Formats: sequence, C-alpha cells, structure tokens
Amino acid sequence: MSAVTTPARQATGGVNIKTINRIVIYGLLALFALFYLMPLFVMLVTSFKTMDEIQNGNMLALPKAPTFDPWLKAWGETCVGLTCAGIKGYFWNSIKMVVPAVLISTMLGALNGYVLTKWRFRGATLVFGLMLFACFIPFQSVLLPMATILGSVGRFGVTLQNSIGTNFGLGNSTVNLVFVHVVYGIGFTTLFFRNYYEAFPTELVKAAQVDGASFFQIFRRIMLPNSMPIFVVTVIYQFTNIWNDFLFASAYAGTGDAMPMTVALNNVVNTSTGVVEYNVNMAAAMIAALPTLLVYVLAGRYFVRGLMAGAVKG
Repeated sequence: MSAVTTPARQATGGVNIKTINRIVIYGLLALFALFYLMPLFVMLVTSFKTMDEIQNGNMLALPKAPTFDPWLKAWGETCVGLTCAGIKGYFWNSIKMVVPAVLISTMLGALNGYVLTKWRFRGATLVFGLMLFACFIPFQSVLLPMATILGSVGRFGVTLQNSIGTNFGLGNSTVNLVFVHVVYGIGFTTLFFRNYYEAFPTELVKAAQVDGASFFQIFRRIMLPNSMPIFVVTVIYQFTNIWNDFLFASAYAGTGDAMPMTVALNNVVNTSTGVVEYNVNMAAAMIAALPTLLVYVLAGRYFVRGLMAGAVKG
C-alpha cells in the first residue's frame, strides 16, 4: 500500500522546516553579533578595571570593583606624547572640525543635488559623473597635491595677516582639515541628494516658478522642508567618516595642540611612560567612540529609511 500524506501532516512538516530555518538564521545572526561586539565588550569592561585586576584576571570577566578612575585619567591626566593633560583638548578639536565640515558639505551637497535635478543645464550629467568619479579616488593619491594647496593657502593667510591684521583662519590646522573634508565629502553628499531629489516631483518646482519663486526661495521653502530623511543619512555618514578619519588628520594636523581625537588616541596608546595602562587606553578609546555611537543610537533608525526614501521614483 502506498503512503498517503494528509494536509495536516504537510502543514506540520512545513512548520517544522520554517522553525528550523528560523532557528538557524537567528542563531547565525546572534553568533555574528556576538563576534562583532566582543571587542567593544572587552574595551568597556577593561576601562572599569584596576591594573591589578587586569594583570591577574580574565579580560572577559566583569570588573569586581568597578572604578571610573581610568576614565577620569584618560580625560584629564593621561600623556599624549610629551603633554600629560588628557585627551579633552583633542576631543574638542575634533568637535570644532567635525561640526562645520559636516554642515558645509551637507548644504553644498543639497544645493548641488537641487541644481543637477531641478535646474538642469547642458553638461549636468558630465558634471555629476566627474563628481561621482571623485568619490573613488584613493585618498592616499591626493595627500601631496592637497598639502601643496594647503601650503599656498597658508602663505596667503600670512600675507593677509601682514596686510590687514587677520588671516581669517587660513593656514590654521583645524580650518585646513575642515576644508579637506568638505572637498572630499561633496562628491558623496551630492550623490545622496541628487538621487533623493531625482524622485522629488518636478511639478512642485515648476508651480513655484510660475508663482514667481526664486531659485533660493524654492530651495528654502520647498526642497529643504522635504529633505529631512536624506539630511539625516548625510549627516550620519559625514559625521562618522570625518570623526574617524586618521589619514588626513595625521598628515595635516599630526602634531601640536590642534591634533584631532584620532591622532591623539594613537599617541596615547604609543606613549611609553613605564607600565602600559590598558584601562586608561581603553577608556580613551571609548571616549573617542562615544560620539559616533550616540549618533547611531539616536538617529540610526532613520538611516536606512532615508537611504530608501529616494530609491523608488513615483
């Protein structure tokens, strides 16, 4: 006799297969998440341990007597090279660099995307292609040309200082880094906004033109209020890239009091003043990572939403 498979048995088999697949998928995701988060866990627990506990204990173990002393020492006392005043000054250097660089590159990208989609001109596609090509140029290949340009800007700043008594920040290390990150961020921000505005109804722009609205009135009153999703994406992307940058920071502001946080953190870890204080090093690394972690925690859910907002036209 041949076996007959009943609908109930088929349904039970299907449920079992789905359950097994789900267990395998979520199990792998949990394993990958654990593997990915392990370094962060080690950094965090080590930053709250004393040196005796670190040297005599397990690095994966929770601190027996948690202490904030490593954090306080990293912030205000640890040695960065020959200066033992903590990383707080370099932290604010990064803030002063990141905020204007993110704002300027984001606004320029928004303007570029607006022009390339709603005020098309002959050669607009070529211009966008060249800007897109610039996104794929290795940063290492432009270090020397950019250093030459920054040197010329610095000499012009000296001339202004001698002539009118001010150089408007030209030649300043922080200003130089802002300029560099704005230049190399425009390609990406233009790409984001151009793709987003491509899906934006052109009829609204034409209607505003009929009503007599100017170029900047349309941008300010129509485009910007409807661009919040892509603004969040661009700000997160630019903030993360600029804050974590080490190549440009070490090349153009690698010494002195104007060092950004990434260079200072490298100098903290490589400073030899006797015993290596792993807890202080980990605390300094956590402080350096906090801004980007906060940005993702507070606005991360809008990131994918913003990327997908302009993906489908209509």
